[in-house]
Amino acid sequence: MKRENFGSKLGAILAAAGSAVGLGNIWRFPIETGRNGGAAFILVYIACIILLGMPIMMSEFLIGRHTQSNTARAYQKLAPGTPWKWVGRLGVFTGFFILSYYAVVAGWTIEYAVLAVSNQFQGMTTKAEFEQVFTNFSSDPLWPIVWLIVFILLTHFIIVRGVARGIERWSKVLMPMLFIIIAVLVVCSVSMPGASSGVQFLLQPDFSKVNSHVVLSAMGQAFYSLSLGMGCLCTYASYFDRKTNLSKTTLQVCVIDTMIALMAGFIIFPAAAAANYGLTPQDIGPSLIFITLPNVFQQAFGSIPVLAYVFSVMFYLLLIVAALTSTISMHEVVTSYMAEEFHLKRNRSALIETCLSIFLGIFCALSFGCLSDVKLFDMTIFDIFDWTASNICLPVGGMFIAIFTGWYLDKQLFRDEVTNGGTVHAPYFKALIFVLRYITPLAILAIILGNFGLF
Repeated sequence: MKRENFGSKLGAILAAAGSAVGLGNIWRFPIETGRNGGAAFILVYIACIILLGMPIMMSEFLIGRHTQSNTARAYQKLAPGTPWKWVGRLGVFTGFFILSYYAVVAGWTIEYAVLAVSNQFQGMTTKAEFEQVFTNFSSDPLWPIVWLIVFILLTHFIIVRGVARGIERWSKVLMPMLFIIIAVLVVCSVSMPGASSGVQFLLQPDFSKVNSHVVLSAMGQAFYSLSLGMGCLCTYASYFDRKTNLSKTTLQVCVIDTMIALMAGFIIFPAAAAANYGLTPQDIGPSLIFITLPNVFQQAFGSIPVLAYVFSVMFYLLLIVAALTSTISMHEVVTSYMAEEFHLKRNRSALIETCLSIFLGIFCALSFGCLSDVKLFDMTIFDIFDWTASNICLPVGGMFIAIFTGWYLDKQLFRDEVTNGGTVHAPYFKALIFVLRYITPLAILAIILGNFGLF
C-alpha cells in the first residue's frame, strides 16, 4: 500500500507546528514566565529552544523522514535487532497515554466556550464564584465525559480522512485561525488602560533573577512546549517529501511555537495588570484558564460588557483550536502505528485508538468527581497520568532520541538527511552532533532529576 505524504511544504510546516502548539503554550508558558522573572526567563527559554529543542526536533524529523515509517518501526529499521526499538514504542505509548487525559482538559474548553457564548460569566465578580463553576462542572458525572467524547470524535473525524485530506487540510484551516484569534486578543489586551506594566514585565529583563532554578525551568518548558519525545514529530516527518529542508522546517516550527507562547504572555499579563490581578504559582495548570482568566477578563473589561463577552468567547475558541491541533497529532501517532504494524485499515486503527482513549479518558474525567478518592501516592487518576507522562515518558524519550542520533546513528546517514544528499548547506553539522552527544542528554537528565527533587 502506497504511503501518503503531505501535499505541500506549507501543509507540512503547519501540521508540524500544530503538533507542537497546544494548551501548554497558553497556560504553562505564561505561568513559568511569571514565576521566573519575566523577560529574563524568556531570553533563557529561547536559548534553551536553540540548544535543547531544535536538536531533538531535527533528530525526530530526520528519523521519520528517512524511514518513512511510524515511530516504532522507524527505530527497528535504523537499528534492527537492538533494544532501540523500545524508544519508538515508548513514543507510541506516550502519545496514547497523553491523549487519554489531555482530551479531558480539551473537553473542558468546549464547556467553557459554551458558557462564554451564553454569557454565563457576566455578573461574576469574585474568584470564589469562578471556582464554584469549575468545581460543579469538573465533578459532574456526565458533562465532562460528554465533552471528552465530543472532542475525541472531532479528532477522529479528521484522522480518518487521511494525511492530505485530513491532517494537512485541517492544519491549513486551524493554524491560521489560531494566529488570527491570538493576534486579535493580543491587540485587545495590550491596549487596555493599565496594561503597560504587564507589557514591561515581558520586555525588560532583570538578569539578577536568573539562577539555576530559572534555567532548569526554562529547559523543561522548552522541552514540553515543542511536544518532543512523544512520537508526533517523528510520525509527521514520515509524511514529509524527500525534498523537505529539515533544517528550515525545524527553525520554522520552533519560531511558530515560540511566537504563540510569547503572544499568550501578551494576552495574559497585560490583562492581569489592567485588572490589577497578581498571578501566583497556584494559578498554574487548568486553574489558570478555567478559574483565573475568566475572572481577569471580567474585571479588566467590566466597564465594557460587550468587550468582555467577545474576549471570553474568542479566548475559549482559541483554546479549542490549540487543543485540537495537538490531539490530532497524538491520535495519528497511535493510528499510524496500528495500521502499519498490525496491517489494519486506517479507519479501523483510528476507531480502536478513539475507543481506547475514550475508555481511559472517562476514568481521568471522573477523578475530579466520583473517583476523586481513588489515589496512588496521594495522586488522583488524572494526576498519575499527567505526572507519569510529564516527568518520565517525555524526558526519558527525548534523552534517548538525543543519545540515539548523537552516538548510534550512522553519521553519513545523518549528514545526508540534514543536507538532503548534499544539496543543502549545513555548516552547523559538527556542532549539532556535539550538542546531541554531550549537552542535550545532560540537560534532559537535569530536568528528570529536577522533577524528582534531586537537582
